[in-house]
Amino acid sequence: MSLEQLLQDSTKTTGGSRTVVRSKAANSVTNPLPFLVTLAAGGIAAAILGKSLSTDPGVFMLFGSLGLGAIIGSTFRLAAQWEKSLVFRLGKFKAIKGPGPFMIVPFLDTIRTVDTRITTIEIPHRAAITKDNVPVRLDGVIFMSVNDPSAAVIRVQDYTRAVLEYAQTALRDIVGGMTLDEILADRELLGSKVQHMVETEIDGWGLNVAAIRIQDIELPEDLKRVMARQASAEREKRATITKAEGDREAATNLAEAARTMAMAPGALQLRTLQSLDSLGSSNANTVVLAVPVELTNAINAIPGLAKSLTPPEKDEPSG
Repeated sequence: MSLEQLLQDSTKTTGGSRTVVRSKAANSVTNPLPFLVTLAAGGIAAAILGKSLSTDPGVFMLFGSLGLGAIIGSTFRLAAQWEKSLVFRLGKFKAIKGPGPFMIVPFLDTIRTVDTRITTIEIPHRAAITKDNVPVRLDGVIFMSVNDPSAAVIRVQDYTRAVLEYAQTALRDIVGGMTLDEILADRELLGSKVQHMVETEIDGWGLNVAAIRIQDIELPEDLKRVMARQASAEREKRATITKAEGDREAATNLAEAARTMAMAPGALQLRTLQSLDSLGSSNANTVVLAVPVELTNAINAIPGLAKSLTPPEKDEPSG
């Protein structure tokens, strides 16, 4: 791969949105082997020629040795641990080299380096219509790696762009078969369906789609307002139901407490004393009892006392 290709930043424009593939120049390792071989060839020539370097033939031989060293040094190439180099001899695929140092035939072989690490490809915002006729805009990211560099390079002109186009088409098709509620409730399911469709289409390309994730879903503003009102009404509904259930439980407990107090004559007096005790903890409270509790009890006991003092009536003798 030439220096110009390494320094090139592959930037593609698709439908007004940019998809940027990171430049490989920053990720490629420096190959010092050609320079070292050329330097070694020049040093050997200088040592052999010695004093004859001051003559024209000696200078010519020195430069010839440097040129020969440069040619020999160009046969040594270096691939990083995450790279695979495809060797093409006179345009025909020959072998896959790397990682590490390897040799090629000068002037006959050309190489194409492929990064085998997981690459992220951004899916730009795309408009789609859901099954219930709601317009949405979605974006996502593709996590992809190269398993077979020869198939990815030879069979596909630009596998990165091809996978991106397949993912965009699959995303629109799948969104058209799902309702808005299904999309919002399960983004992972949507990404899995897109991934399955893309994997089916790129079978045999030497690529592996690790995952496709949906990042953002944009809805129309009027639909957002309607959904906000719906959510607010749902919250009010739950609050009303919760309050009604609380009132019902409170009424049940009060009825049970009343029945318990009716069965125990002293329960009401104890509850009254408890209330007075809680009110008397603060000096700002003043409790005034218009009718003492003892007087109320005495009044309630009068009918029973009168009944007990009344003598029983005697039965008249029959004639």
